[in-house]
Amino acid sequence: MKPFQLLRAARITAFSAAAVAVFLGTATISHAAPIPNKTLVYCSEGSPAGFDPAQYTTGVDFTANTFTVFNRLVEFARGSTNVEPGLAEKWDISPDGKTYTFHLRHGVKFQTTAYFKPTREFNADDVVFTFERMLDPNQAFAKAYPATFPYITDMGLDKLIKRVDKVDPYTVRFELNDVSAPFLQNMAMEFASIQSAEYADQLLKQGKAAEINQKPVGTGPFIFRSYQKDATIRFDGNPDYWKPDAVKLSKLIFSITTDASVRTQKLKRGECEVMVYPKPADLASLKADSNIDLASQAGFNLGYLAYNVQHKPLGNVDVRRALDMAINKPAIVESVYQGAGQLATNPMPPTQWSYDKNLKAASYDPDKAKALLAKAGFPNGFELTLWAMPVQRPYNPNARLMAEMIQSDWAKIGVKARIVTYEWGEYMKRAHAGEHDAVLVGWTGDNGDPDNWLGTLLGCEAVNGNNFSKWCYKPFDDLIQKGRATTDRDQRTKYYREAQQIFADQLPFSPIAHSTVYQPTTKNVVDMKIDPLGYSRFDGVSMK
Repeated sequence: MKPFQLLRAARITAFSAAAVAVFLGTATISHAAPIPNKTLVYCSEGSPAGFDPAQYTTGVDFTANTFTVFNRLVEFARGSTNVEPGLAEKWDISPDGKTYTFHLRHGVKFQTTAYFKPTREFNADDVVFTFERMLDPNQAFAKAYPATFPYITDMGLDKLIKRVDKVDPYTVRFELNDVSAPFLQNMAMEFASIQSAEYADQLLKQGKAAEINQKPVGTGPFIFRSYQKDATIRFDGNPDYWKPDAVKLSKLIFSITTDASVRTQKLKRGECEVMVYPKPADLASLKADSNIDLASQAGFNLGYLAYNVQHKPLGNVDVRRALDMAINKPAIVESVYQGAGQLATNPMPPTQWSYDKNLKAASYDPDKAKALLAKAGFPNGFELTLWAMPVQRPYNPNARLMAEMIQSDWAKIGVKARIVTYEWGEYMKRAHAGEHDAVLVGWTGDNGDPDNWLGTLLGCEAVNGNNFSKWCYKPFDDLIQKGRATTDRDQRTKYYREAQQIFADQLPFSPIAHSTVYQPTTKNVVDMKIDPLGYSRFDGVSMK
C-alpha cells in the first residue's frame, strides 16, 4: 500500500523548498444522464446507531451514512486505499508540512430533502463548520447538541489541528501544530464527512440540533429518505451528484437482517441483491448457486480480545499473559472461521506496511498458563465478564461461539467467565465507557496507515475511545507519536516495529485472527467491489 500516494501520476514531497501544489481534476461539474430506474436491496447486518459519521466508529454506521449520504475533502478510491480528490479538487502543502490548503470544487449541491432545501452550493463555510463543531466545544452548534467524536480524539487530531480558516469561498486552510504523516489519509476517513452549515443553522434556529444525527444532509450519491430501526433504511439516487454517472440506482434499500443464515436465504430467493458477512458454513451453498457471484479477498482486519487493564486483576501483565496462553486459538480459527481465517499474532494484519513478521505469539499451553496465574497470586483463578458481540463483523463471524470456546479454555485454569452481550449500539457504547472486563471486538483498517492500528487501538489518546483495553503505556505511546511526526517511511517502520515488540510483551489484547472477506451478490449486480476498508459502497454499482 502507498498511504502517501496522492496521485496516480504524480508524487509530492511535503518538505520541498517551496509550497507544493497538487492539481487534481477540474472545477467543471457536468451533468450525468438520468438515473436508471433500478432498485437494489442490500441485506445489512445491523441497525446504525445514527447518521452523523463523526460520532461513530463501526462499519454498520459508516455503510449507512458515510458512503451513501456524504463526501469528504479527499476520498479513498473505490476498492482501494489510494487517496483521490473529493470535495477538494486540489491541495497545497507548505514547505514545513504544517499547513494544508484545500481548493474546493465548484458547483457541488447539497441534497434537497423533505426537511431541508438548500439555497446555496457547497463552499468553505461548510468545511469550517464541520471541523469547528468537532474541535471547539464552545461553538454554537456543539453547545446546542453536545456529542462525542471518537475518531478525531483517538487519532489526536483535536490536538494536532491548530485552526481551520476560510481563505475565500472556495479555499480552506488547515494549520497543524506538528507534522503529521498520515494527515491526508485521515482526512479521507468517515469522521471528516462534510456537513451543511446552512442545514445546521436551520436546525439550530428550530431548536432541533440533534436531528443532524437522525435526518442527514450531505453531497453524496444517495439521499436519505427514511429509517425504521431493525427493519429498513431507504435512499434515493441523487440526481444532482457531482460525479457524473456514478449514481446508477434510483432506489437503494437496506433490509436490516441480523441473522446471517436469513440473509443468505433472502439472497437466494432474490429478496436482496447484495448481502454482507455470510456464515462460513454457508459459503459452499453460495458458491454452488448458479444465480450468485461470490467474490472474496484477504481481509484488512483483525479480530481480538481486549483486556480492560483498569479492572483488577487485568492490570497485571502476568494475568494477561496467562489468559492469552490459555486460549486455544488454532481451535477457534478452525471452528469459528471454518477455513476463512488466519491466526493473528500482531495488532495489525500482515498486509499492513511495517508489520513485524518476526513477532512470535505464545503457544497454547494451559499448564504454563495456570502456573503463571499462580505466580501472579491467583492459584485458584478468579471471575470476570467476557463480552461477545451480537452481530457478525468482517473480523469475527461468530462472536458467541468464540466466547464460549474461550470460556471453556479459561475454566481449565480456574478462571470463570460470565458471557455478556447487548444490542450492537449499546454494546459499543458500554465498551467505550469501559464497563467490560474482557471484550471481543476487532478492527478493519480505515486508511492504510499503521497509525490507524497502533494509535487508534492502543494509543493513550484513544483510551476513552477505541482503545478498549484502556491501556496507556508511555514507552509504546512515545513511539506512536514519533511515527506520526516524520514522513520518512523507513523511520516510521522502525518505530512501529519497536511498538509491536512492546505490544507483544505487554499484551493489552490477545490477537485472534484475520478473516477472509466474502461479498455475495446476485448475478444481475454490476461492479460491486470489495472495499479493503470494510464497508459496502454503492456509488458506481449498477444492475442489469
